[in-house]
Amino acid sequence: MSSADENSHSIFVVGLRNAHAMEKEAIALMERQISSIETYPEMKAKLESHLLETRGQHERLDRILESLGEDRSAFKDMAMNLSGNLSALTASMADDAILKTTFANYAFENFEAAAYRSLIKMAELDNQPAAIPLLEQSLNEERAMARWIDEHVVDVTARYVKISQAGNDASL
Repeated sequence: MSSADENSHSIFVVGLRNAHAMEKEAIALMERQISSIETYPEMKAKLESHLLETRGQHERLDRILESLGEDRSAFKDMAMNLSGNLSALTASMADDAILKTTFANYAFENFEAAAYRSLIKMAELDNQPAAIPLLEQSLNEERAMARWIDEHVVDVTARYVKISQAGNDASL
């Protein structure tokens, strides 16, 4: 293997490990959000279904790393998990937590989609064609979730305002 090939392989492995940690963070965030959301059943149901997809994405990244003879970075996983829990906890304390959570989820889903697009290109450059369909599946799931949030942000906002105007707790 030439040094350029080794470099592209190393870049791909680092990207996979980062994505693995990212998905672990996403799982922690969604679990906290799901346990807190009561007033927005559609959002809760969508998060529950996306949580299953995200666990699948995490497993696919494990499979790709394993097929390359690489392990995931436990340190990155732990750091991202801690970060995710702190972010979820902070957002849940706000009066408009559902809005902040919705906005953050939309941004995070697009972040994840960009990461998967980048990983697909890395897989191509590292000549890892077997990884591409797995990464594309995750990309499609992230794009679908971002699209769903985009299509429902106005409904969540309207519900939040309506509940707040009635004098009730509309946060989550």
